[in-house]
Amino acid sequence: MPRWRVAAIVCVAIAISYLDRQSLPVAVAAIQQDIPLTNTQFGALTSIFLLAYALMYAGGGALVDRLGTRRGFLLIMIVWSLACASHSLAASFWMLAASRFLLGAGEGGGFPAATKVIAERFPIGERSTAMGLVNAGTAIGGVVAPPAIAAILLVGDWRWVFVACGAAGLLWTLWWSRVPDVVSPPAPAVSSAASSAWSALLTHREVWGLVGAKFLTDAAWFFYISWLPKYLYDARGFDVKQVGYYAWLPFAASGVGSLLGGWFSSRLIAGGSTVNFSRKLALGLSAALMPGIIFVTHVPVSWAIALFCVAFFGQQSWSTLVMVVPTDLFERRVVASVAGLVGFGGAMGGLVMNLTAGRLLDLGFGYQTVFSIVGTLHVIAFVVILVTVPKIRPIASDDVTQDS
Repeated sequence: MPRWRVAAIVCVAIAISYLDRQSLPVAVAAIQQDIPLTNTQFGALTSIFLLAYALMYAGGGALVDRLGTRRGFLLIMIVWSLACASHSLAASFWMLAASRFLLGAGEGGGFPAATKVIAERFPIGERSTAMGLVNAGTAIGGVVAPPAIAAILLVGDWRWVFVACGAAGLLWTLWWSRVPDVVSPPAPAVSSAASSAWSALLTHREVWGLVGAKFLTDAAWFFYISWLPKYLYDARGFDVKQVGYYAWLPFAASGVGSLLGGWFSSRLIAGGSTVNFSRKLALGLSAALMPGIIFVTHVPVSWAIALFCVAFFGQQSWSTLVMVVPTDLFERRVVASVAGLVGFGGAMGGLVMNLTAGRLLDLGFGYQTVFSIVGTLHVIAFVVILVTVPKIRPIASDDVTQDS
């Protein structure tokens, strides 16, 4: 099967994952009519999802390295689709929490699997473009979610939102089952446990740098995607129709950012620039767009949506590049494990930020305080990458497989 077709199929999987995770934020106003939720509880639901997501992001990467992308991705999608559908049975905060945990556990393996697909099927000069296409799935899911969920809410109960989202994932598995797996070349004479041991990978400062940078930037990203609809409900007085009408726009911008960020880096490489320069220039430009979100509470609603669009564009351009850097540094037989560790850091950042945001809002600090925090995180993360990854180039095989 042509590699770009496979990338498109994976893009759809990522779109479904974002449709699933946006179902709660977009439907929260309707859910609260049956299950009252404070800001702290809403933040806790997102953090519970992210706790499971973080654990499975790390574990899922190792799982995909062992099972292969075809079988691993299939299992992952089945689990998260059933978990999404289980939200429809919730009658209390704790039942919602259980479903969010299961959803996070399933979705946690998605991006490590996607990263391994790119590493297996694309040469280095095409990887950031391919990852941009895959990462654009976040935008597709985010664009589809507000109007689609609003439409379901206008004609039926909020529980049907989760049934529909779960069904979409199960239908995707029929498509993915037709994709042939890639047989990796024989590995050097070391045990598979040693080749992917986290203890060995964590001896590299590059891994720690990517984990730390992802912790900071995903703290901002998971706040945006979890709280954007609620911010529009609470601070701007939107109803379900208005959220459905406007909340897709930042996600559309994020899709453009995914594609352009990846394309720009690949274009620089094709023009003769080094991988190190190409990745870091694109990362730096992406980070420079992010502080504008600090002003979102001081402008009219139309400008606020525009600032969200800029932030989502910059974030997903950044995310595309950060996710492809492990493929530049490590061989493909361990790249899902590295991506899993990096994603673990990102999910933990989102967990901390969502708990912090909910608590700050319930204590009366307001959204301005929270936006002031998240607006600085990408710039700090870029400095972290400059310090810990002085040069983006392949790490010697012996260094990766040597156990600590």
